[in-house]
Amino acid sequence: MTTQLQASRISRAGAFIEALSRQDFARMSSAMDSAVRLTALLPPGLREFHGPAEITAAFTHWFGEVDDFELAEGEVDRVGPRLHLRWRARVRAERLGEGWFAVEQQAYVDNDADGQFTRMVLLCSGYCPESGAR
Repeated sequence: MTTQLQASRISRAGAFIEALSRQDFARMSSAMDSAVRLTALLPPGLREFHGPAEITAAFTHWFGEVDDFELAEGEVDRVGPRLHLRWRARVRAERLGEGWFAVEQQAYVDNDADGQFTRMVLLCSGYCPESGAR
């Protein structure tokens, strides 16, 4: 694999996190192959999502159906042939309770030759109340 191809794949992953920071879920979806699968270990348990629409709906629920949202951190790296994406967000939402909550997710992503996500495996911290909420 050439360095340029690696940079392209990392760039698409960076665009995914940038889209998340703007709550631009349609743009996040454009990083995904039509047959993409997401396996997510969430606080309630293991969940499977299939296709960009279903995955985008999950991200919209987690990060779009909130009163306030800030992406505090985001990074992209590689682990062998996989991309490693990590982000931490701060959210406020009536459904979560009073104050701000922090949530961190890490994803390992397989992608195709064009850099489109074909498989995602995600681990989520859950929404954790911040001490000394702002």
